[in-house]
Amino acid sequence: METLSYETPAQPPVDAARESRIGLVYGLAAYISWGLAPAYYKLLGDVTPIQILAHRVFWSAIFLVPLLTHRRLWWAVRKALSNRKTFLTLLVSTTMISTNWFTFIYSVATKQVVQSALGYYMNPLVVVLLGVVFLKERLRLWQIVSLVLAAAAVVILTIGQGGLPVISLILAVSFAVYGYLRKTVDAGPMVGLFVETLFLFPLAVALLAWNWAFHDAWRPSATYALLACAGIITAVPLLWFANAAKRLRLATMGLLQYLAPTGSFLLAVIFFHEPFTPMQRIAFPMIWLALAIYSVDSYRAFRASIPAPDEPVLSDL
Repeated sequence: METLSYETPAQPPVDAARESRIGLVYGLAAYISWGLAPAYYKLLGDVTPIQILAHRVFWSAIFLVPLLTHRRLWWAVRKALSNRKTFLTLLVSTTMISTNWFTFIYSVATKQVVQSALGYYMNPLVVVLLGVVFLKERLRLWQIVSLVLAAAAVVILTIGQGGLPVISLILAVSFAVYGYLRKTVDAGPMVGLFVETLFLFPLAVALLAWNWAFHDAWRPSATYALLACAGIITAVPLLWFANAAKRLRLATMGLLQYLAPTGSFLLAVIFFHEPFTPMQRIAFPMIWLALAIYSVDSYRAFRASIPAPDEPVLSDL
């Protein structure tokens, strides 16, 4: 669920329709896997969120090393670390993504996946708000309507639970800021992710060593196998996303992004049997309506920005 740059420029597709179909498969795989991620973390119910985060950082770094070697991208890693602006930007993005990862894992451990789904539903609207604050973008009428609806939904949830939906807000804001930073930094998804895990790697190793010495030695091997899969769970969907984003229009990617919170929401309500409170039954449809308005408005603006072609062309999926 990121809008990032890539290590190598996309090549013009030989067959636009075929490339779109391939991109759609990659996009579906990425967002569906993100949507089903709570099921994976649910299997690690006896492991604390901070330990899971440490394993996720450690195994992601290990998993990415051979990939970077195979694609000969170590020069890009050195470039990212030696450029002061890129280094500092990735340092801040590391803070954002680690906060996001921990909060998401915490939401699963504390049976609050419904809140996490709400956070990712809210993410596109927070992105619009960031554009206004940092890029001085002007809002269109229907964008204002969608933001007002989302704000009203947050107020309803706050009243209903006697406090702000903290998990939802942290996930929405941290991922929106992360996406904004990664969109502007000169580093592709694989390189950027490796540098971010590299920043966290010493802390992860220290925490894992401490846990192993005092707490983890008794854990069954199946648990360690699941924890080792954290690197795959982190990196592979991101690579699928990168391949999808190179082949699909932004409008298509924008619609696909709703699959992830929808998957998490359905898991939480149907399979995890989390309560879906009366206030949530009011607030969620408001968020969904806000997203529908936002999506239709964005699509219309996107279509209006495309110059009329001189002759018919194959359209994107």
